[in-house]
Amino acid sequence: MKKLLVFFLVGLSLASCTATERGAGIGAASGAVIGGAITNDVRGAAVGAAIGGVSGALIGNVAGQPGQCYYRDRNGRRYTAPCPR
Repeated sequence: MKKLLVFFLVGLSLASCTATERGAGIGAASGAVIGGAITNDVRGAAVGAAIGGVSGALIGNVAGQPGQCYYRDRNGRRYTAPCPR
């Protein structure tokens, strides 16, 4: 019952996130589990979470707007435009 409640709360917390945030969260959680299982160590779980979080954020960012890239202008403002080919 506790596992079901945890999965429900995680799903609920990810429901209002952007694709990038969801990708980072899922990637970090998956990386932590895989890193911890492979190394049997907390350090391995932390490294797996970091790598998974970054990878998930990159994948989530691309999935959120296919064909669009983020850029910054001279003033530091972010904007999206079609990606160069």
